[in-house]
Amino acid sequence: MAMLPYDDRDGFIWIDGKMTPWREAKVHFLTNTLQYGSGVFEGIRAYNGNIFKLREHVLRLIEGCKIMDMRLPYTEEEISNACLESVRINKISNGYLRPLVWHGTDDVGISTHNIKTHLGVATWEWPSYFSVADQEKGISLKTSPWRRPPAECAPVHAKACGLYMISTLSKHNAENAGYTDSLMLDYRGRVAELSIANFFTVKNGELHTPEPGCFLAGITRSTVIDLAKKNGIKVYERVIMPEELKDMDECFATGTASEVTPIGKIDDIIYKPGPVTKLLKAEYEKLVRMPSDTL
Repeated sequence: MAMLPYDDRDGFIWIDGKMTPWREAKVHFLTNTLQYGSGVFEGIRAYNGNIFKLREHVLRLIEGCKIMDMRLPYTEEEISNACLESVRINKISNGYLRPLVWHGTDDVGISTHNIKTHLGVATWEWPSYFSVADQEKGISLKTSPWRRPPAECAPVHAKACGLYMISTLSKHNAENAGYTDSLMLDYRGRVAELSIANFFTVKNGELHTPEPGCFLAGITRSTVIDLAKKNGIKVYERVIMPEELKDMDECFATGTASEVTPIGKIDDIIYKPGPVTKLLKAEYEKLVRMPSDTL
């Protein structure tokens, strides 16, 4: 069955303090963020009707707006309540939430000091980002020709809309070659992340992940690091060079959308989902489905 387009669905989207019927949630052609990409967003998951790590995501959204110099006219409590109400009114069980902050139509110039800032929250049922087959055998990655920029050249620690242009180009490059996703290096040629997920690798039962100097250190990433430590697995945040990957035992990706997903191939290097990946995947799945008052 073909998936419904996102503008033609039932339900409601919270926009600027009120629930708007889904099909009426539209913005104008000259919306400033549409022209220049100056928005900030979050990706959040709900499991069994409970929003996982809501506070962490809301605080990251607020921090992202500060980095992007966007005046967010809502408090942490108001944003959290908008997310909770969106899940409730749309009767979401296992789904995805997309809060988005954007600049409106007061001006089309690149200065946004006199432009109104808006906030919306959409949510929909979305059980998994990758297929069951990909989750079992592992996704395939192709090294991208695009690289993550240094922090001096882009607001790399904000979940900013404009930064995802190279993610799209990288994923297209991988898909056109028959791969699932891309492995992105940073501007120095070091391993960074996937197009929209963080990267982990395993050697001799120990976990290694790139230092997040020029990319977003995800909430799922930090959750998995905590789970690894609780299970007695040593974790190293360090520089990882591409030539090291051929000697690694396991690799996996983490992200709110990706959750914990095994990697089965990087370019011509083949991996099998191993014991560390399977353990952390199982521990993460158990954690996210705990009752909300125990998270």
